[in-house]
Amino acid sequence: MGEWQLFWTGVGGAPSGSGADVLRGWTDLAERERAAGIRAGQPILVDPTGRVDPRLSEIFRHRLFARKAPGTKETYAPDYRVFFTYLWERGLRWDEAVAADLEDWEDWRLRGEGNPEPVEGSTWAKNLAGLALLYKIAKKLGYVTESPVSTTSVAQADGSTVEVADLAPTDIRSSNVKWLSPRGYRLWRDVGLGGLLPNGLESSGWPGRNDGRDMAFADFAYSSGLRRRELGTLLVAELPAAERRIYCSGWVGKAVAKRSGRYFYVSQAALQRAELYQLSTRTAAIRRAQRRGLYERLKEYQVLRDITRARKARWSDERGRTFETHVNNLTVRQRMSMFVEGPDGLEPAMLWLTESGMPMAYRSWTKVFERASERCARAGLKVYATPHMLRHSMALRMLLRLHHALDRRLGLTPAERRNHEDAYGTVWTMVKDLLGHRSELTTREIYLEPLHGLEIENLLSDAESPGNAELFAELSRRTGLILDVA
Repeated sequence: MGEWQLFWTGVGGAPSGSGADVLRGWTDLAERERAAGIRAGQPILVDPTGRVDPRLSEIFRHRLFARKAPGTKETYAPDYRVFFTYLWERGLRWDEAVAADLEDWEDWRLRGEGNPEPVEGSTWAKNLAGLALLYKIAKKLGYVTESPVSTTSVAQADGSTVEVADLAPTDIRSSNVKWLSPRGYRLWRDVGLGGLLPNGLESSGWPGRNDGRDMAFADFAYSSGLRRRELGTLLVAELPAAERRIYCSGWVGKAVAKRSGRYFYVSQAALQRAELYQLSTRTAAIRRAQRRGLYERLKEYQVLRDITRARKARWSDERGRTFETHVNNLTVRQRMSMFVEGPDGLEPAMLWLTESGMPMAYRSWTKVFERASERCARAGLKVYATPHMLRHSMALRMLLRLHHALDRRLGLTPAERRNHEDAYGTVWTMVKDLLGHRSELTTREIYLEPLHGLEIENLLSDAESPGNAELFAELSRRTGLILDVA
């Protein structure tokens, strides 16, 4: 069809992706991949003639690409496929691209006639970052002489210089709405995911098949600030133990986190909703799948035996071979293929399941949120949400709560707070750690933009609780960045 194809290596068997059926008989494929130095989760690009360029495989094995977070690689690889297809249609291979070709592609991506889905500046910035990385590695390995991503040295305030892509977008807006007030979130959740009417009454036409699961996921995300991949691949065994405290702690594994494993905290209320989902909707889906013999027909699966107190996971595969590794190392694909022995047979080890009883791909949550936001729009409500908006919202709520808690613990008045800047620096650090950010600058400048130019003490001076409606209404009015409802 004249298009490049993208596949991903798995943890065994054939690579996942369209057309992978031709390799299902290669039972030793995982061993072949390991012998060739190919890691699980590595992209494979196939040109329109069905050939694989070994140089691209070397690029994807290179440390600069291999060490990127799984989500980053999953973003970059599809962009490579689209760009390579664009070049192919012009009679060029990927290693023949020059700056002029990239300029033409940028024009087509952003403004080109005939492009059914032109992208915004933020998407183009990701396209450009991915291509810059690929051609940087290709140049290091001697596969190209020059990168088509031309750059210019720009002087910084501290005297240093940084390379900026000449085609870097100039229309990226950092002031898009990214936050939901608590009452704005509850309205979106109840109407969009729970099927209630805006007045709080039940809708007679609401099917209500997955509302327990969807509302549990949203509450967990809004409470914990976990990323879509981190929360979406959580195992039942990784749920925090229910304790008599407002927040309970759990652990995010390194292989599904963006950079490193870390502790997370979730409210007891959100945890209880997840446990209720386990006992109701999830159990019903598993029983239906067991009655249909769905799990018994699986050709490849892994049975999770236990997770020790030292976070060592032990499991066996369908051939009886046993394995052990730290939970930190369990990848998305491994988690999707893991089951446990239940009282009535195999059950998925992952927490979130589809209606058919199979593990739910974490990317599917984006569509769930989109449908919920569309439902709110049809009801005349001006509230919407994405999984990442809930993460932003958690950061804002937590910053205000921590400031307020520190005030009470130290007995400070708003005026005295100015003399304790060192102590308040720890509040920003705590929020940074909760989000799993590498830099505090990211937390300050991107996630907590509503507070730019505002003095927190003015907002908290007469606020008994940092989560009350008046506080968020004031932030919404002043910044225009927070979705709130009257």
